[in-house]
Amino acid sequence: MAIGKNTLDQLLVGRNPNEVFNKDGLFDELKKALAERILNAELDDHLGGEPADGKPNHRNGYSKKSVLTESSKLDIRAPRDREGTFDPKLIARYQRRFPGFDEKIVSMYARGMTVREIQGHLLEIYGLDVSPDLISTVTDAVLETVGEWQNRPLEQSYPLVFFDALRVKIRDEGLVRNKAVYIALGVQADGTKDILGLWIENTEGAKFWLRVMNELKNRGVSDVLIAVVDGLKGFPEAINAVFPQTIVQTCIVHLIRHSMDFASWKDRKALAGALKTIYRAKDADAANVALTAFDASHWGQKYPAITQSWRRNWERVIPFFAFPEAVRRIIYTTNAIEALNAKLRRAVKIRGHFPNDDAAAKLLFLVLRQVAGEWKMPPREWFEAKTQFAILFGERFVQA
Repeated sequence: MAIGKNTLDQLLVGRNPNEVFNKDGLFDELKKALAERILNAELDDHLGGEPADGKPNHRNGYSKKSVLTESSKLDIRAPRDREGTFDPKLIARYQRRFPGFDEKIVSMYARGMTVREIQGHLLEIYGLDVSPDLISTVTDAVLETVGEWQNRPLEQSYPLVFFDALRVKIRDEGLVRNKAVYIALGVQADGTKDILGLWIENTEGAKFWLRVMNELKNRGVSDVLIAVVDGLKGFPEAINAVFPQTIVQTCIVHLIRHSMDFASWKDRKALAGALKTIYRAKDADAANVALTAFDASHWGQKYPAITQSWRRNWERVIPFFAFPEAVRRIIYTTNAIEALNAKLRRAVKIRGHFPNDDAAAKLLFLVLRQVAGEWKMPPREWFEAKTQFAILFGERFVQA
């Protein structure tokens, strides 16, 4: 319901409009007045109930309480009752932060700000002197949520799962080490995306991936139709050891990006165009002919390591060409895991390095949660691809 014009005029009488939203201005006064009004209404409701011992309870004055809000610190008068049984819902008895304050801190942390940076930001913008310990307490509460999320039950089957890892600098035993953060992104039968989990390990290795596969199975996953991986040696064997029917496909985007690493900046655009003839070929035989032609071409002769890289991974590239065009576009065009990693890398770059694994897990989880909240609709390619999945995999896709 809109606030009446007359009411707003009364509130603004004698005030400088430029100071309405300043610290201790009209906006803060309204929050203080509304908070006290709600607390008094809650106490009236509490006192209106039937007393347990038959003796009427009654008001017993007020106590001063400082509460941190999103923009200021408010000193409010909290009403008390004689028997001390009143526990308000708006601001609980021992609560010192207004609803929304914790979310603001968590949001800043998710954007890569350190504890000290958050403290400085709150002091500079809002005049709030918040201790680093309080900020750490708020962000540490996320760890419990991370644990619950990491161990939640999953769907029985996923048509597509993208597996990837990125490097993060984390302090460990007095040294800053490069650790691998593993991400699994699943695509469900209706096309919606679901981040299955994140794992932190010293190195990206097949043995660790085997442990990840077993964890996914223990959380309820019984089948994965297609697994898209980054070409790590031993990774396909780790997947098939747990999910023997899964088709393991080397990520085309990873191969292209790896190919670009061999080339100079001025050659990359033309080189990317030349590589299209390989991964857009109609079938595996045509792709092999295109790769041979690329090897004999100007670019193949200038950068022979590119052909060698594709040849080494060819066995895991071939399954890609057996899929219809709609499924191919899902595997490489949407590039879901890369878009996700781009946002993770941005947040990690801002932080530089983390003091421990828990600090890294907190930030990465918050970024993942933020990204997942932006996923509203399945990719447009999915509507055509799911028909192809149903034909290719039959009952396995129906079960998904």
